[in-house]
Amino acid sequence: EGAELATGGTRRGIVVSTLAEARFFAAGGFDDILYAYPLPGGRLEECAALAQRLQAFQLLLDSPQALALLRRRPLPPGKRWLVWLKLDCGNGRAGVRPTDPGAMSLARAIAEEAPEEVTLVGVYAHCGDTYGCRDVPAIQAITRATTAAVLDFVTA
Repeated sequence: EGAELATGGTRRGIVVSTLAEARFFAAGGFDDILYAYPLPGGRLEECAALAQRLQAFQLLLDSPQALALLRRRPLPPGKRWLVWLKLDCGNGRAGVRPTDPGAMSLARAIAEEAPEEVTLVGVYAHCGDTYGCRDVPAIQAITRATTAAVLDFVTA
């Protein structure tokens, strides 16, 4: 019910942290789901099943190896892997640093190497380093820094 309210009843554009959550929402009629965790190689077939079942099942990528996995497991005709480049803007949990030259190379590879198999939807950053904040100004400072890092990367 909360997800229905959060999506304004559209059942689109939900973000999940686990594949179990993705399956739960898919079973509930949601057909546009972002799995906001870098591609777990050992769970590729589960991701493929969701990508085939849903109108839009989106994944995060943060390495050339993950892109190679997707390319070795193409989806059926008419379907493409929908991916976001996961940027690590300071929390050190997952993603590629936007200042790392490899980040731009990976973005280009996702966008250009196999457009018939993989589509770069955008870039994704998570302000997980706000978890330790004690007040609103600290959260706002991290948010501003993350936004600046993402915008600098996208502009480049």
